[in-house]
Amino acid sequence: MSEVLISYKNANIYQRHGICVLKEVNFHVEEGEFVYIIGRVGSGKSSLLRTLYFELDMDEADEAKVFDYDLLSLRQKDIPGLRRQMGVVFQDFQLLGDRTVYKNLQFVLKATGWKKKDEIDQRIDEVLSDVGLQDKADKMPHELSGGEQQRVAIARAILNKPRLIIADEPTGNLDPETAENIIELLRQICQTGTAVVMATHNMPLLDKYPGVVYRCVGGKMEEVTSDFNQIQLVDEPDTDEIIVRYSEREEI
Repeated sequence: MSEVLISYKNANIYQRHGICVLKEVNFHVEEGEFVYIIGRVGSGKSSLLRTLYFELDMDEADEAKVFDYDLLSLRQKDIPGLRRQMGVVFQDFQLLGDRTVYKNLQFVLKATGWKKKDEIDQRIDEVLSDVGLQDKADKMPHELSGGEQQRVAIARAILNKPRLIIADEPTGNLDPETAENIIELLRQICQTGTAVVMATHNMPLLDKYPGVVYRCVGGKMEEVTSDFNQIQLVDEPDTDEIIVRYSEREEI
């Protein structure tokens, strides 16, 4: 039986200014699952994701658990432990622009307690190989294409072998072919047992790469896996909710 990684029961999701964007959310994710969250811009997708890594507080729910952490009573000192078990991938990559790909990855490993240079080098080589960028370690972010930058962001997310990857519109800034490549990469990672929760409004991807599907609409969230391909989303500009950034050090 697969382990439950996320369990929300009748949870209310609030934005920072006290606005409730999703009511009575029931959300369940098991290890190795690939889960899509779809919905119009502003429907609450990003806010829901931010509660998972406790960028937004969770105050109202019958149950709100991520891994073995109860978000309703989570203490500040426990947040780093929660975040170490997950990797987060953003639409805008959020790489450190003043350092190379290698040093972006080295920064995260050192901040999470890695000390031996040979072990750090080996792990960086492993993740860059996993994402097909073995020859890009010495490149600066601005020297990479959008797809390559997103691959580096995914490499960063899997450095500490997370149980869960949270991806917030990871293909939003990419052309269709590159977007498919990124989804294929995330699905390969998922096949190793890591769960992936991905917010998107790129509906064609769901046809080609099926998974569990939840829809955010009208302040509610519902599972629509069986009939997602009949859902019509209203076209919106290619912008999403403002992502509240947190530093690399806070993430880990």
